Amino acid sequence: MSEVYAVRRGLLRDRCAAVGSAAVLVSRPANVRYLAGGAPPGAVLLLGPDEDVLLCPRAPTGEPDHGHTDDELRLVLLPPSGGEDPAVAAAELATTSGAESLAVEEHDLTVSRHRAMGSVAPRLRLTDLGTTVEQLRIVKDEEEIACLRIAAEITDQALGELLESILVGRTERHLALELERRLVDHGADGPAFATSVATGPNSGQGRHRPSDRRVEEGDFLSVCLGANYRGYRCEIGRTFVIGTAPAAWQIDLYDLVFAAQRAGREALVPGAAYRDVDRAARHLLDSAGHGECLAPWTGHGVGLEIDEDPQLAPAAMGKLDACVPVTVEPGVHLPGRGGVRIDDTLVVRPEADGGPELLTITTKELLAL
Repeated sequence: MSEVYAVRRGLLRDRCAAVGSAAVLVSRPANVRYLAGGAPPGAVLLLGPDEDVLLCPRAPTGEPDHGHTDDELRLVLLPPSGGEDPAVAAAELATTSGAESLAVEEHDLTVSRHRAMGSVAPRLRLTDLGTTVEQLRIVKDEEEIACLRIAAEITDQALGELLESILVGRTERHLALELERRLVDHGADGPAFATSVATGPNSGQGRHRPSDRRVEEGDFLSVCLGANYRGYRCEIGRTFVIGTAPAAWQIDLYDLVFAAQRAGREALVPGAAYRDVDRAARHLLDSAGHGECLAPWTGHGVGLEIDEDPQLAPAAMGKLDACVPVTVEPGVHLPGRGGVRIDDTLVVRPEADGGPELLTITTKELLAL
């Protein structure tokens, strides 16, 4: 893997050199992990003219928790007693190495941190790196996709086991905690995000915070969860009916959202505009009179973070590439009644390779549990 990280850092260095920055400071944790293989708490990565350095605070035990960081990087441990900011130390190191400019992630740095860097290295010109690393992260290699595939398998297992248990009378909060425990039991590092369980009038809402409401007969039950496996995060969302055969309005609403989700999935082809994928799903729901109930996006990228680029939204600019993992997650929530949300993680693949690869395979049939 050291070679993979070195190639990634080389791509970033080349892009920055093309705009006149000989040194780069990466501070956003997911970006540090992408380029270094690990991201100890508080660590920053300096790509200098002569070498790449990972600077991080020394842990209270005297050793850093640096996980699987690339052993080709030079590791600099900052003494805990001094409280030195790794970003400020990196600015000093860049100056010492002869760099005249340093590209930084202004969207991650606080104003005070940026000011402190300028004060210790007044002759170092700080420029904005922007979202260059995030853009590099959009297209995944097959090893990254393999991690996402395992995360999806774990998530499907956890959800499948919950569906076999007794649900009536249990609270949303209890079910969410049980799902997160099952994710860890099956090998996840933890949940990819806060698990959402929504019942009855709460169902169909995106990322509903679980409450003490108890599951009742006839409820819609919406669940959204995902596993974090080796840093890579997936997402699945399903809606079920509790205890009895679904009512006519529940069947109609479910069929509508299912059709919208299928349209969005089928639009995932290399070269498709982000906004066109959103439109494929949104059009069906909007035409049925639910336009005001819809989320501002139909899906988003996943990877080292649960919400990455690209954004599948009406005003999103750009086109899909192959090997980009995304969610497709349309939903409709009817105030006071509840609703439906269906969410899958898929990888964009060419038609010659079978089209989009579905990672989350739990049934989308409207089950009565």
